[in-house]
Amino acid sequence: MGQVFIQFLWLGCVSFGGPAAHIGYFQRTFVERLGWLTQAEFAQLLALCQLLPGPASSQLGFAIGRQRAGLAGALAAFAGFTLPSFLLLLAAAIGLGQLGNNVWLDAALHGLKLLALVVVADAVLTMSRQFCKTTRNQGIMVATAAALWWQPGLLTQLAMLAGAALLCARVGAPQTPGPQPSLAQSTPVHQPHWPTLLLFALLFVGLPLLGGPVGQLVADFYRAGSLVFGGGHVVLPLLAESVGHSLNPQQFLTGYSLAQLVPGPMFTLATYLGAQLLPASPMGGALLATLALFLPGFLLLWAMGPCWQSWLARPRLAGAVAGINAAVVGLLLAALYQPVWQSAVLAPTDLALAAIGFYLLRGLKLPILALATLLVVATLLLA
Repeated sequence: MGQVFIQFLWLGCVSFGGPAAHIGYFQRTFVERLGWLTQAEFAQLLALCQLLPGPASSQLGFAIGRQRAGLAGALAAFAGFTLPSFLLLLAAAIGLGQLGNNVWLDAALHGLKLLALVVVADAVLTMSRQFCKTTRNQGIMVATAAALWWQPGLLTQLAMLAGAALLCARVGAPQTPGPQPSLAQSTPVHQPHWPTLLLFALLFVGLPLLGGPVGQLVADFYRAGSLVFGGGHVVLPLLAESVGHSLNPQQFLTGYSLAQLVPGPMFTLATYLGAQLLPASPMGGALLATLALFLPGFLLLWAMGPCWQSWLARPRLAGAVAGINAAVVGLLLAALYQPVWQSAVLAPTDLALAAIGFYLLRGLKLPILALATLLVVATLLLA
């Protein structure tokens, strides 16, 4: 278990670049360098993590730790990979809260808002090309975004996700990620771990009944973590709807931008937001929010691990997953306008900086840290 923790702690310190980059780090470390699992085993775990709600890269680390050292190894992998970004974002939340109003700080934070706009726009383009290749899925993406622009709210999000799943489940999916049907059909059919699934459902239903600011915080982040299909960027619209009423747009987008700058999982955005939501106890708020956001994905991974191959061989289920993936791109497209665009673009110069930043990120592949530095310096000079 100690070796698992040390390896993931190191990766948590150096893994910049988001979920796709994290997966590359894991493959090089645990398949090529350490030989903890084969390439086929790695691919099977990755396919499962990409099809479950939750943070795919952190779930993959959790699964690798579980395969290496059981439950203790899984927890050690999560703690090691998450700890560096947790501490950095907690320190940022406390430090920014103590600085108060400052012209230079406001200008720097506005630069981070522009970074968030660039990153979300890039994520929408990338994910639309990955998940919306067919006319049907493109229609689902556009319909989801239009519905949220017209009638924003959590109920609209849930309705569009459910509608996309039902629509595509009826049609099925001719091409689905994961193992080929012949491989899945040759695999014995296993049952999910029902006690873990029951715990997941009880927490989803029961946490909102707790009441109080702490109970509401845990319930909101747990619900968001239960519905995040498609990667870390999709947590933005879900959390904006769940906890956005308790934070101003500047706090929310500052946290999102800072989460781009630190290594490790993007879900540690919850660390910053939790500390802001409970200013009397920032450490407690950060810890509760982070654990609540990660927990649903880990429970589902633990429950579905034994049976996922046989389940994914079913065309209707694979089609539903494809529909959900298309709908979450629509969620992100809606969030690109509100709150991201409306909070970041306040003048023509902001639009000019965002366009330049998008070209630098998308065209020249400029690293996030370098792009953040350029945007912050530009906004400071224009302040």
